[in-house]
Amino acid sequence: MKLRGLNEYDICNFRLASMFLIFPTCSFKCDRECGKPICQNSSLVQEPEIEIETRELIYRYIKNPITHAVVCGGLEPMDNWDDLWSFCCQFRGFSHDPIVIYTGYTEEEIPDKIKALSQLHNIIVKFGRFIPDSPHIFDTVLGVDLASNN
Repeated sequence: MKLRGLNEYDICNFRLASMFLIFPTCSFKCDRECGKPICQNSSLVQEPEIEIETRELIYRYIKNPITHAVVCGGLEPMDNWDDLWSFCCQFRGFSHDPIVIYTGYTEEEIPDKIKALSQLHNIIVKFGRFIPDSPHIFDTVLGVDLASNN
């Protein structure tokens, strides 16, 4: 599985201590729609890609007594569908802990992926483009402040 980074203990992106998987690519749809570079994560493309086996990620997660969820974010997890889907399916073989997926897509743009993910349980998908110059909001499901009110 390719990533731009891995944070084995994260408390910023979900209400539970999580392993944060930083996915490596994005189409930068938010920038295109806005007509200017606005992506708060665009600097991640400068980070080297790392390759790590899914089983190794799961092993690290399970052996960590502090983490209780996995967060998939970074650039765009849905643009890395094969790796995302493979990870979610394999993870479910070992844990029923929450998997949170941050995506810039709307639900209407990726119905096939949402239908597939709905076969698994305890998956939380945060939809929507980043909206520049909008107020931060507290998301009650995620339990964290979000950078925009999308």
